[in-house]
Amino acid sequence: MAKIIGLPKLSPTMEEGTLVEWAKKEGDAIEVDDLLAEVETDKATMEFRSFDKGVLLKILAPAGETLAADTPVAIIGEAGEDISALLEQAKGGAKAPAAEPAKEAAPAKAEPAAAPAAASAAPSAAPAAAASESPAPDGRKMASPLVRRLAREEGVDLAEVGGSGPHGRIVKRDLEAFVAGGGSKQSPAAPVSGLSSGPGYERLPARVEKASQMRKTIARRLVESKQTVPHFYLTIDLDASPMIAAREQMNALLKDEKVSFNDLVIKATAVALRRLPEVNASWMDGEIHFHQVVDVSVAVAVADGLVTPVVRDADRKGVLAISREVKELAEKARTKKLKPEEMMNGTFSVSNLGMYGIEEFGAVINPPEGAILAVGALRDDVGVVNGQVAAVKRMKVTMSCDHRVVDGALGARWLAEFKKLLENPMGMLL
Repeated sequence: MAKIIGLPKLSPTMEEGTLVEWAKKEGDAIEVDDLLAEVETDKATMEFRSFDKGVLLKILAPAGETLAADTPVAIIGEAGEDISALLEQAKGGAKAPAAEPAKEAAPAKAEPAAAPAAASAAPSAAPAAAASESPAPDGRKMASPLVRRLAREEGVDLAEVGGSGPHGRIVKRDLEAFVAGGGSKQSPAAPVSGLSSGPGYERLPARVEKASQMRKTIARRLVESKQTVPHFYLTIDLDASPMIAAREQMNALLKDEKVSFNDLVIKATAVALRRLPEVNASWMDGEIHFHQVVDVSVAVAVADGLVTPVVRDADRKGVLAISREVKELAEKARTKKLKPEEMMNGTFSVSNLGMYGIEEFGAVINPPEGAILAVGALRDDVGVVNGQVAAVKRMKVTMSCDHRVVDGALGARWLAEFKKLLENPMGMLL
């Protein structure tokens, strides 16, 4: 019997997802656990696999559509089944406008939506009749992110394109027909009188993009953190010269691999947490959870924002093992292949902006972790070495603490231990 398939909740925090690409097309046979589509969630691009066996009778949402969890996206059943009743049911219960079949849009990575187009539509060469066009409730012409991206590349104003999809939605074939028919392209805005700064100068409106699922999640969690977690900050300045020397010695022993300063920072963080376990804690529902493992979350910058994959049992691993794991996790983050379990349940975070020349900053705590360490850049300074004035390298780190878990004295003790480890790297081996 045919049934409607909803968009599954692919991560614990997923509220909506973007259908990046359909792996199956209408009429394809489906087996249990077959890959149906790839979905961009708030965490990563993840696989949407089938729980049912049958034939993909209908795709209800195209690639590029952003939908709430459980929104109908497909119908699976036996070949030749009558699905008219299910189509009506899906149309009435869907949380997003019905869309044309996925064959109308080539599979592509979801692109941010362009700035809303004007509501009025000019005559076009598209095959759709004007009477079938119906703008979105806010006056925009309805079109998928793929179509909007193609329109931007072609310089086409979607307000001039007729839509042949449901409710006047502009689909890929409409845009192609419009361009093939010699449709007009957008002309540059005229310069504002008296404000021109030179030939060809024009004042452009703000470019508006739809926030990605990751960016929405970052925004929600940061607001939650700053509103509910009582942050305070402790900064310490340390001599980085011993760390630099230790790294040079390690890399001299390696052939095809190199460890970074950040790998040493992560190792020192983990050892300091093992030695002061009171800092390796979280506030949860009026209780303090003292973690029995040291799992360090490492902030990794990606195109859409920031993710924090976790190095498990970092206190038990050598610097080279940490280096290899961080590189692997960072590559997964950049290609959106991180699994939810690789980003969950860290006990302490490290965020390093030193490579960008930032000498000091305060990071926002990643709840429910009790603290995060912000690492600044190496800088030149003057110090006393063996009784002589000499050039040295120094570095500032700032610890953001959840005052419900870590008070000032405890945070200061932890930073002192961290400093001692980096100024005497051999101590990390003890």
